[in-house]
Amino acid sequence: MDVLQRFAAGDLDAFESLFRQHQSAVYRWIVRIVRDPATAEDLTVETFWRVYRAHARFHPGGNFEGWLRRIGTNAALDHLRSARKHAPLPDDLPADPLPDAAEQEESRSAIRSALASLTPRLRIVVQLGLIEEESYRAIGDALGISEGAVKLRMFRAVRILRKKLQQWEVKP
Repeated sequence: MDVLQRFAAGDLDAFESLFRQHQSAVYRWIVRIVRDPATAEDLTVETFWRVYRAHARFHPGGNFEGWLRRIGTNAALDHLRSARKHAPLPDDLPADPLPDAAEQEESRSAIRSALASLTPRLRIVVQLGLIEEESYRAIGDALGISEGAVKLRMFRAVRILRKKLQQWEVKP
């Protein structure tokens, strides 16, 4: 009996083995979504707690990594929805330097505010697609939506961001 079959049957040792094997990948995925290492650690634990509780629903012949990523994505989305706050963009994003540091900081602040104004459903697509450069297919798989739905959400989010930044007279 392989580890996935034992896990589906409720074997705690199999769960521990899967936890050790996949915890760093789940953490890396979640930190890309929530943009906060401490929160990502908590959500990684939450993800594996959800996995353990749902072991009976897992089909051993299925894609464990995809199932795990989906549960992690849902945990991250639940956090974003409940927190209703934004994760700041890192200051070291590669970009052409602006001549005026104050103007540059003003632009960053406006972009952060515009991103924070998006709903979590749109924000996660923007973060994964534009910031983390994940493919639409990978984003769709993680969110449990079609590639077309990802494209639609990205289109809507970019349109909202452009409109807000134009209102604030910011050139990203």
